[in-house]
Amino acid sequence: MKRKRGLRRYYKNLETQTESWTELNFSNSEKAWFDLWHIHFDTEGFGNKSFKRRKPHLEKLIRHFDLLGNKALQLKTDFQIWAILYDFSSYNDALYLHTPVLGNDNFPVQIEGLTQECTLKNKALKDFLVGLSGFILRYGKADEGFCVVYKSQYGISL
Repeated sequence: MKRKRGLRRYYKNLETQTESWTELNFSNSEKAWFDLWHIHFDTEGFGNKSFKRRKPHLEKLIRHFDLLGNKALQLKTDFQIWAILYDFSSYNDALYLHTPVLGNDNFPVQIEGLTQECTLKNKALKDFLVGLSGFILRYGKADEGFCVVYKSQYGISL
């Protein structure tokens, strides 16, 4: 098995670097369309192997939730912001921003079948989510269990 070089630096950068989102338009609400825009923080899937490798990606996602939420508050339009965290697929964990878009009628997003009862099997992920403060957690099941995380202070709730 080939070892991946530079992982120490990779994880250090996860802790210290923040996204600026300069390429996103938050100043002109008429041109600020976010049609299910999202970002993945574990693009290599390192967290699929162990929760120890997944946790720094989750911590960065949670840090950026508030950063993106505060940026989105500058918009002069309705918006939704949420994260989806999958039971064992760290690669698919994502932070979403969504606004009304001309020609689309998919705003606000409603995810069907969400419950307050936990559907996750991953104990380490469950423990991590229980430790979050200020977030609303809703659970669902597709191919695997997932958790939708959001805050009522940012935009329209799911």
